Amino acid sequence: MRRRERYKRLIMFLASVLIVAVQTGAFAYAWFNKYHVSEIIGRRYGYWGHWALIVLYALMVVLVSKLFSAFKVGYQRVLDVLLSQIFSVLLVNAVAYLQLALIGRWRFLQYVGPMVHVTVFNLCAVVLWVFFMRILYTKIYPPHEILLIYGQASPKSLVKKMQARRDKYNITGTISLKEGVEKIKREIPKYGAVMIGDIPSHERNLFLKCCFENNKRCYCLPKISDIMIMSSEKIHMFDTPLLLFRNCGLTVEQQFIKRCFDIVCSLLMFVLLSPVFLLIAVLVKCYDGGPVLYKQERLTKDGKVFLVYKFRSMRVDSEKHGARLAMKGDSRVTPVGKVLRNIHFDELPQLLNIIKGDMSLVGPRPERPEIAAQYTKDIPEFPYRLKVKAGLTGYAQVYGKYNTTPYDKLKLDLTYIENYSFFLDLQLIATTIKILFQKENTEGVEKWQVTAATTPDQKERGQKRAGNE
Repeated sequence: MRRRERYKRLIMFLASVLIVAVQTGAFAYAWFNKYHVSEIIGRRYGYWGHWALIVLYALMVVLVSKLFSAFKVGYQRVLDVLLSQIFSVLLVNAVAYLQLALIGRWRFLQYVGPMVHVTVFNLCAVVLWVFFMRILYTKIYPPHEILLIYGQASPKSLVKKMQARRDKYNITGTISLKEGVEKIKREIPKYGAVMIGDIPSHERNLFLKCCFENNKRCYCLPKISDIMIMSSEKIHMFDTPLLLFRNCGLTVEQQFIKRCFDIVCSLLMFVLLSPVFLLIAVLVKCYDGGPVLYKQERLTKDGKVFLVYKFRSMRVDSEKHGARLAMKGDSRVTPVGKVLRNIHFDELPQLLNIIKGDMSLVGPRPERPEIAAQYTKDIPEFPYRLKVKAGLTGYAQVYGKYNTTPYDKLKLDLTYIENYSFFLDLQLIATTIKILFQKENTEGVEKWQVTAATTPDQKERGQKRAGNE
């Protein structure tokens, strides 16, 4: 198993090259046998002209596939990879057809047949590739037997999360830090990998070194300081290495580019989706005659309070008992609202907030001031998320869920802030499309929870409150 691990990246790289080659080959066939020989082109292309067009198509496949994380067969679930590949094929072939239309001076618009055939072939190819590679990957790299080391907090929540991916993680043993460092060190060599939970830094360092000495794969829950360290800049001016933490959020140049992108995209989306806006407004109004839009105070950069706009998805009197997050099976959600929330279309009016400058397309989820204040009592670092503008989508929205704990959301948002790049924004926007097909990302908190931070010992009070509603 250990020897095979060395070749994992090479195997996945060759598999990625194969599927790119298959898709490019289909396009090349259509170009040489359908488009180039037709009278639509109007002129002949030389040797290098053919290759330039084909190489450009291959580069688009690679770039868009990376944008959608479509090559991560072993990392993501089958459905995630499948959706990524499908979206990649559709987007690449749409752009390629527009490119051909320009070459043919728009006479291509009525000659779409060959490109449709290429798209269908490529879709079949990527579906077969995803399932074949998944079977091959699982066969060659079965999940490691993992030892979970935990501290004061119960390991049940983490084990439950890991069990959702039994194809990749198999926790076969747990041991408490109370058992002692030496006993845990003796247990580590018995397992294929180690998962270090939320334990003190001193003990964690000892176990990390032990795993290093024994050549054991090690997973670790990062602390907030770890996320900052991972994004630091390395300085080699002396014989002692230094790490630089700028701690200033986005640079002026990054803010400018981000703002320009926000304005252009939000205006374009607002115009294209205006018929959808009108349809939703009619449905919401016709259901109970209440207001179409729902305005609510939220927090954005530097703690500034603004009014967020959403299509109303709950009853008008949904918060007569005070502020609380949506619950699983929440009776306050209207039938129209349930559909809107499942496909995230209730968030569309936030395009207006982006145009106004209150929000960005990508950023931390804007929290309500009163709920953020509750989170801050238990997590003093929670306001760290406010170094950038709130976003319509974001790192925590893509990789977390509606009911993800505030501490985990904080770490996800900090990961975005500390590793910001324009390409990361594009990647998160592309990945957001997949969320529309994943119900678990819209699940509310438990009925006994008021916020995602409500602990089980508050369950009884929460149940009483839910019963009163």
